Amino acid sequence: MTYCLGICVEQGLVLASDSRTSAGVDYASVYSKMHAFKPAADRQFVLLTAGNLALSQQLVSHLRRDLDYPGPAGNLNSARYLFEAAEYVGAVNLEIQNTHGPALRASGQSPDVTLILGGQIAGQPPGLFIVYAQGNHAAATAETPFLQIGEIKYGKPMLDRVARFDMALEDAAQLSLVSLDATARSNLSVGLPYEVAIYPRDNLALGKRFLFAGDDPFLSELSVSWNRELCEAFQQLPKFRWD
Repeated sequence: MTYCLGICVEQGLVLASDSRTSAGVDYASVYSKMHAFKPAADRQFVLLTAGNLALSQQLVSHLRRDLDYPGPAGNLNSARYLFEAAEYVGAVNLEIQNTHGPALRASGQSPDVTLILGGQIAGQPPGLFIVYAQGNHAAATAETPFLQIGEIKYGKPMLDRVARFDMALEDAAQLSLVSLDATARSNLSVGLPYEVAIYPRDNLALGKRFLFAGDDPFLSELSVSWNRELCEAFQQLPKFRWD
């Protein structure tokens, strides 16, 4: 399993992912699920992937190939709007799944790949889209500024309560780590290292990209502080009366 999320705020975008693709009693594999594309000076994209690993890798390879050898469907450089880039990515994703889906389903595997595409094209605001396995997509909004794919349920409560379109970019980045940490604590199929990309509005290039390993002191402090503050907040709640 996996967990990826994106947060769209007025100041820009934050995209984050874990790196665990499978887990068992004695085996876990680690692969990056974050892929940056800078096809031209006037645009920047970041793609997060969840689902079948082989098809996710094939999808990324197709997107990069199309930049070198454009076909009739275009590529990330020919998209005039961010939603057109999401449509293109969805079409490539669906084509790959249709090609390999029958064989994978016959062997008991799912071909589904779900994606988050974030970025900006010059002259337009930055945006964030979830691209479903069926090829269609939906956008983050000011009312719902975050999107999730993969193992979403454990990291969603803090996003529902804290994420706002007007929050600072660094606060959104911190929130993404808290959401990842909460998910990993409750589900062993999500794990370190974590990747976080920060895109400042109108920068047209990634501002920062971080890799947080298990021995990262900031990540350890954040996890311990979050857990401690939650416990202290619980103790401050109005007391339950049963008599």
